[in-house]
Amino acid sequence: MKQKSKIYFIISTVVIIILAVVLFKGLTIGDYQINSLPSSLKLGLDLQGGVSIEEAIVDKNVTADTIQRAKDLIEVRVNGFGVSESSVTLTSKNRILIEIPGVYDQQKALQQIGSTGKLTFVGPDNKVILTGDDVKDASVGVDQTGNPVVDLKLNSAGAQKFYVATGKFLNQRIAIKMDNKEYSNPNVVSQIADGNAQITGMANVDEAKKLAGIIKSGALPVSLAPAQARTIGASLGADAKPTSAKAAIIGVIIVMLFMLFYYRVPGFIADLGLTVYIILTMLVFIYVSKATLTLPGIAGLLLSVGIAVDANVLMFERLREELRNGKSLKSALDLGYHRALPSILDSNITTIISGLVLYWVGSGVVKGFALTLVIGVICSLFTALVVTRFLLHAFVNAGWLTDNKFYTPKTKA
Repeated sequence: MKQKSKIYFIISTVVIIILAVVLFKGLTIGDYQINSLPSSLKLGLDLQGGVSIEEAIVDKNVTADTIQRAKDLIEVRVNGFGVSESSVTLTSKNRILIEIPGVYDQQKALQQIGSTGKLTFVGPDNKVILTGDDVKDASVGVDQTGNPVVDLKLNSAGAQKFYVATGKFLNQRIAIKMDNKEYSNPNVVSQIADGNAQITGMANVDEAKKLAGIIKSGALPVSLAPAQARTIGASLGADAKPTSAKAAIIGVIIVMLFMLFYYRVPGFIADLGLTVYIILTMLVFIYVSKATLTLPGIAGLLLSVGIAVDANVLMFERLREELRNGKSLKSALDLGYHRALPSILDSNITTIISGLVLYWVGSGVVKGFALTLVIGVICSLFTALVVTRFLLHAFVNAGWLTDNKFYTPKTKA
């Protein structure tokens, strides 16, 4: 038992250290490269600099569907800047927030966002077949197999043009473009005479809704007026990044040193668990949620670090109490975890609920804070209840340090 526990602990510790070094420094082996986690983060406007514009919808009594179509079309235009971290969100019923990191020309952004927009159907000979004026309607439907499609209806002029084009380009593709960017390239399977066409090949209903919205709204379906526009300079973003990184590193180091010197062996184990927590949180944040990191997001992550440590503190204080009551080290460890579990679950679950409510009702930076907080708390709960517990049990069962003084500084031997 002791030998197995020693092997488990040593291997686990070595793996954690190697993962930490590789994932935070990066690694290149021949042509294969592992990018560091910090370099893989998508940075928000406040960390990178750029343009933030909030557009107000001027029209009255606008339906939710119309607002959503306007948002989708603005996303199309914003993506034309070629910035992958751009975001378009509905901040209220009549406000749309557009954030474009790395772009500093406010007037150009306003002009592109509020432009009329040009929808075209282009044949394989690169000639325009239809424009947005020829489209009567576009809606989401399903085909005979239940797959999502876009049902297209043309006016009389468009139907005549499409009849000629679909006969000419039978078994060829007609591209659907907005502002010269292609969004669909359906194949012509038959000549269409009545002006009713069906576009297939949609991956899901959301994709079909977006394409239908683009086709239906060549021009913005609502009138917009800039409610707020500001430019965050590149120098401000450049200053924010190293400052935020330094604050995060210093904060984590101070927490780790406190745990190590105050709780001794359990503190060392908690530091290993905290390392796993940081790696896991960043992996989820980058590759699962694919979220953009902002200053409020960093605040949420740092707050979750404190919550992660809090779970360990609860467990270690329970361990100390059991040792004071004369329990053996192994018994104290099991009882400590068992009795600390309700408090840990209560505090973490209530925090998760609060974060979900903030994410649901909030907007903009509030959502960013809430998302990182919820991700961090869930990861901290996992590392505290699984990783730290496993490592501490393995260390105790290995029999390296059995004196109570190594597990709590104030315990009577």
